Amino acid sequence: MNSSALIIFYILTFIIEIIGTVGGFGSSVFFVPMANYFFEFHQVLGVTSLLHVFSNLSKIYLFRQGVDYKLFLKIGLPSFIFVIVGAYFSKYLNNQYAGLILGIFLVLFAAILLLKPNFAFRPTTANSIIGGSVAGGLAGWLGTGGAVRGLTLASFNVSKNSFLATSALIDFVVDTSRFGIYSFQGYLTTEMLSIAPILLIISFIGSYVGKILLGKLSHQKFKMISLWLILAIGAYSFVAYFFK
Repeated sequence: MNSSALIIFYILTFIIEIIGTVGGFGSSVFFVPMANYFFEFHQVLGVTSLLHVFSNLSKIYLFRQGVDYKLFLKIGLPSFIFVIVGAYFSKYLNNQYAGLILGIFLVLFAAILLLKPNFAFRPTTANSIIGGSVAGGLAGWLGTGGAVRGLTLASFNVSKNSFLATSALIDFVVDTSRFGIYSFQGYLTTEMLSIAPILLIISFIGSYVGKILLGKLSHQKFKMISLWLILAIGAYSFVAYFFK
């Protein structure tokens, strides 16, 4: 990648990091489509896992007082198991229809929660396991599962700080797992490791700026922003499938 493209990549990553923090579901849902313009598919998986390890460490530190450890175990453990499964099989699975299916799911689910703001799933063990398993599996396979995890937490109607802190802790476990598998499978190149220090700085500053913006939002506005962003991501995934 030449220097001009690298600068553009850094700027876009910084903006995406802020949006991902404000939205509450991490940056991968925007970062993965953007990174596809700079890297090939398996390299995108590698650089996404690298960025997310840094990003989630930043969010864990910035929002550390809001962690819901019970919800973390219920969603995080199945996410950890299924991200390993998804990451391992990413080398063999056909992702031809994955973006389309994910797009339809996100649009429908986000639309339901927007049209019925008081609708919420009970944070039962079964619902937590299902949401965590799907989010983890998609993260390992496609590089992004944050939107599904965000929908799970939004449907449970948890507080803003709990949403962010718990999501970041779950994501950290998930991304550390797939980072190891992607490294073993050769997805992380020397070029990616060379830009790691810059990605670390970007992730912390972007998360910090996002935290400042979040301080100006009520819980209800935060939830609405998250759902609208997820709806937009779903619509993008759906449309992008037909314009590959």
